[in-house]
Amino acid sequence: MELESVFTAADGARIAYRITRAGAPRRTVVLLHGVASNMTRWWNFVGGTRLAEGWDILRLDLRGHGGSLYRGRVGMDVWSADLAGLLRHEGIEQAELVGHCLGANLALWFAWLHPGLVSGLVLIEPMFRAAITGRMTRVLHLRPVLAAMVRPLLALAAGGVHRGSLPPLDLAELDQVAYAAMARTNGSFPTKRFSSPVHELRILPTVVYLQDLLAVTDPLPDLAAINAPALALLSSGGIFGDPGTTVRCLAALTDCRVEHLDAVHWIPTEQPLAMREAIERWCGRHG
Repeated sequence: MELESVFTAADGARIAYRITRAGAPRRTVVLLHGVASNMTRWWNFVGGTRLAEGWDILRLDLRGHGGSLYRGRVGMDVWSADLAGLLRHEGIEQAELVGHCLGANLALWFAWLHPGLVSGLVLIEPMFRAAITGRMTRVLHLRPVLAAMVRPLLALAAGGVHRGSLPPLDLAELDQVAYAAMARTNGSFPTKRFSSPVHELRILPTVVYLQDLLAVTDPLPDLAAINAPALALLSSGGIFGDPGTTVRCLAALTDCRVEHLDAVHWIPTEQPLAMREAIERWCGRHG
């Protein structure tokens, strides 16, 4: 059974999460979502994986997203501190981190900052600056402008000047829309709907959205210093990151296996079964 809960961070921020657990803590898989997303990104995986028979599965809304509403400063250091606190709160000594896009980059940062808490990594479409392509190149070029906008927005939010409520985003519903669109268009993925700033700003505080974009295009830590074994799942389409360049960047990890899936970027939506089976095989290495 999956239980909903809230972890209160040291500064009082409330982090929403769900955990599937049967009795005492077991080996744990932690699921980390991407830019302008939330824990419902993993609806398909949690609903279908056989890992729940022997593993605890924890998914969370990163600070600023979904049920973890927050309008202050966020970034890899803040999210990593939240995750470390949450693992301690749940009595989890080590975890396999599974992250998509921004979540994959966060997994790398967390493994670098808290190596003792990580037993392995599954990196789904990690984003490397050197590999960025397509629309994300515009984000790279606009980084100075985005960074300049964050400070006044933080000040306004601290003063209570912000949108009040935000509509929830259920990725299960959005995925069903994608499946219907793909059925009508001979398998063509609706990339515009999944990468629309207009839609993303509807469900996320503007100041958090800008910081998401900055975080996913920030340099990554020294990968050679990360000892945790890793599995990278890369899309063949690579509309945001060139697969070949990504593979070369991943080579800096001491132990990384790469698998390619037929997708443009949103592997959890486009290839949920292949992704789930790859993660299950990966976790099965523990015996």
